Amino acid sequence: MGSNRSVGHEPETRPRKMMRRCSVLLVAAVLAACSRHRGPAPGGANVSVNVSPEYAADAAAIRAMLNTSAVGWNRGELPVYLSAYVDSATAMGRTGLVRGVQGIEGQMRAAYWRTGRPLQTLSYDHLEIRPIGPNQSIVTGQYILTGGGVPNRTGWFTTIWVRTRAGWRMVHDHSS
Repeated sequence: MGSNRSVGHEPETRPRKMMRRCSVLLVAAVLAACSRHRGPAPGGANVSVNVSPEYAADAAAIRAMLNTSAVGWNRGELPVYLSAYVDSATAMGRTGLVRGVQGIEGQMRAAYWRTGRPLQTLSYDHLEIRPIGPNQSIVTGQYILTGGGVPNRTGWFTTIWVRTRAGWRMVHDHSS
């Protein structure tokens, strides 16, 4: 190379110093934006929500709708459970893609409500609610089905929520 300097040890130029400082500031900003508060939710579920005051009410409304759907399920009120979905919602499960609330209802009746009531009790755990836009959120977590004299079933889900005139509702549910 003709020089006694090793590669990678060139003197730092002014543009490099600026780039390094900007990178450090960007990393600090990203880490601050990604900080979360974790704590127990109603029913003891683990929940992660952003601490931004402007989003706290939205996260609480989504959590409340999830709680309403679980209560409806556990009371044997399938329409209450399904009220968490918009009419045009899609769901991806073990049998593939299902379209519309009627399709989701059929899937639920075939798999979990064969006797006209739920076979097991539903609860959620490990919920994480994150905004992905001003009127959209993504919710991930674990569903837990217990009781009914059958082995417990658990699985993970990702749901996409939108703000509607009726409140926050699911437009897509991917459960496995």
